[in-house]
Amino acid sequence: MKKSIAEKVITSIMPWKSQGEAARHAKRAYRRRFSFSQFVLVFTLVFLFLPLLVLVVYSFNSSTGMQWTGFSLRWYQRLFSSRELWRALTNSLIIAVSSAATATVLGTIGAIGVSWYKFKIKSYVQTISFLPMILPEIIIGVSLAIFFAGVGIQLGLFTIFVAHTTFNLPFVFLMVMARLDEFDFSIIEAAADLGASERQTLFKVTLPICMPGIISGLLTAITLSLEDFVITFFVAGPGSSTLPIFIYSAITRKGGITPLISALSVVMILGTVLLCVMLRKFLKYIAAK
Repeated sequence: MKKSIAEKVITSIMPWKSQGEAARHAKRAYRRRFSFSQFVLVFTLVFLFLPLLVLVVYSFNSSTGMQWTGFSLRWYQRLFSSRELWRALTNSLIIAVSSAATATVLGTIGAIGVSWYKFKIKSYVQTISFLPMILPEIIIGVSLAIFFAGVGIQLGLFTIFVAHTTFNLPFVFLMVMARLDEFDFSIIEAAADLGASERQTLFKVTLPICMPGIISGLLTAITLSLEDFVITFFVAGPGSSTLPIFIYSAITRKGGITPLISALSVVMILGTVLLCVMLRKFLKYIAAK
């Protein structure tokens, strides 16, 4: 902004006045850097990541208590040599992938059927499908345990698979339905005009367009299955413990969080970060094409 003649005269007569104004403006700009919102941001980040930092540090502690006695890798060695841990992790991965895949197939078919066809109980089907998302997990776990006991099904990996498929199904259904709400059905009409059958339209038009919602539902179902504890606790049988149940048993058996659990948590954090980085690079690769 150009200075007026009066400002130029004042500046030439009293140069310290302009210097003082510049200093005051610099102080104001410096003060604006530390706003309340930035303070809240820093406090939130410290509050979230400080426990993780403590967890990482004490995973290298040589003793079992919270008192630091020296650096050691003994808990990581014990972690990778624990057969019970790897059995529980294998069970979690098998159940997560199988239940997520089943829920994705059923949820996708259900969402497409509800969107394509009109029938009398359509609104009731949509309402009932969201009940597992609304109900508390302990109610779902108890009701499923009573159901399995009533029909005479022995608790084990199969009952965990059924339970995880049940509560994952609404999440996939919701994500695919959200994708279908933005769907341009004139594309289906154009495919029918060009001679495509209903099956060809489903596999060559509808499913490719809905693929982002389907993949999102699959990944969400895998995540929910891996971290679920409450429902799994009620429907798991002998020898069918998953990773969350193993961690709970280790904590209750040892009387608290041991460095072994801390080491396991660090490995899971590193695995999650690595997976996120790989998925990000993969999505960038897909977007570049």
